[in-house]
Amino acid sequence: MIVVEHDEETMRAADELVELGPGAGTEGGEVLFQGSPAACALQPAAVSRTGPYLARKLRVGKDARQRVPDGRWLTVRGASEHNLKNCDAAFPVGLLTAVTGVSGSGKSTLVNDILAAAAARKLNGAKVLPGRHRGLEGLEHFEKTVRVDQEPIGRSPRSNPATYTKLLDLLRDLFARCPLAKVRGYRPSRFSFNVRGGRCERCQGDGQIRLDMQFLADAYVECPSCSGRRFNRETLEVRFHGKSIADVLDLTVGEAMQLFRHVPRIMEKLATLDAVGLGYLRLGQSAVTLSGGEAQRLKLSLELSRRQQGQTLYLLDEPTTGLHWVDIQRLMDLLFKLRDAGNTIVVIEHNLDVIHLSDWIIDLGPGGGNEGGEIVFAGSRAGIERESRSLTGQALARWKARG
Repeated sequence: MIVVEHDEETMRAADELVELGPGAGTEGGEVLFQGSPAACALQPAAVSRTGPYLARKLRVGKDARQRVPDGRWLTVRGASEHNLKNCDAAFPVGLLTAVTGVSGSGKSTLVNDILAAAAARKLNGAKVLPGRHRGLEGLEHFEKTVRVDQEPIGRSPRSNPATYTKLLDLLRDLFARCPLAKVRGYRPSRFSFNVRGGRCERCQGDGQIRLDMQFLADAYVECPSCSGRRFNRETLEVRFHGKSIADVLDLTVGEAMQLFRHVPRIMEKLATLDAVGLGYLRLGQSAVTLSGGEAQRLKLSLELSRRQQGQTLYLLDEPTTGLHWVDIQRLMDLLFKLRDAGNTIVVIEHNLDVIHLSDWIIDLGPGGGNEGGEIVFAGSRAGIERESRSLTGQALARWKARG
């Protein structure tokens, strides 16, 4: 049996570990280690990115200070959708709250079906109907709610990090101000592959041609006119420091930071992408090739790039799915940065590192299905291990005893 996994318990139980890296994207692709979990734990950080975490020499931590409730609460009253048993759940405003519990205990119903839906309906004007509950108190503390999930940022190959973060708008404006573009009268729309004028019309800006294979799946080949560069020859003749718009979209975030280090507005976008650990992504990389974790961090980078007013409710459903410890550290740094800007974070989570770092824990259970639907514990990290009915508390105690 071969599994792709980041879960610590699964790695420790495995007979053999194969670790790839050292980084992601163009910075990865090498086999760093192969052997038993015990042998991996003995590897230094220079050899393995996983070994030091298995050995507990490295742990996910936080630079931000622990916070306690200040008296402001967002409270769901009488939650009774699905298996929830008329629960009152209070989320402290301005803190990071982890909603925990075994599968089927009612976490998603409480957070997604009731809290998220009711908040979006009242704050964002959404049409979705929330699950059964008597009321939601405390929304006066918020201006909007944002759900950050691991769904793709776009279903079309045209969608990419540059378009999603609005970076392409800035690049188009920059290229339109280049001397040759001014002489020829090119406007910013000339440098878009979504409209006529500057794009390659043979592939209509896709960079590839779709071949209808009748009863087989469609095949795609590189466009012979633009060689996959999406733009026509005249557009590609406009250059910024020797690079065309197609060349720029083929750069990684890290490489682009070197090219645009003297262009402040573009650097702000690039620096945010780099801060969330996406420095290896290419600006024009198709959205359909991004993992769930990469899509999630792109969404967080977009939130961080906006002027923070605070008073936003962020909701995340198992954000650590598919993430290595290194990526979890970056994610937690981002979440605490959002929290410290005056926002409220609610995460549904099973990862013990995240639960341990949270300001507040709401644990549902004690079991799943009909045996769940109750709030077993609500409070700070210190108290959950003393709750005998909490399976999360028992897991945290074992995790803590490991060192």
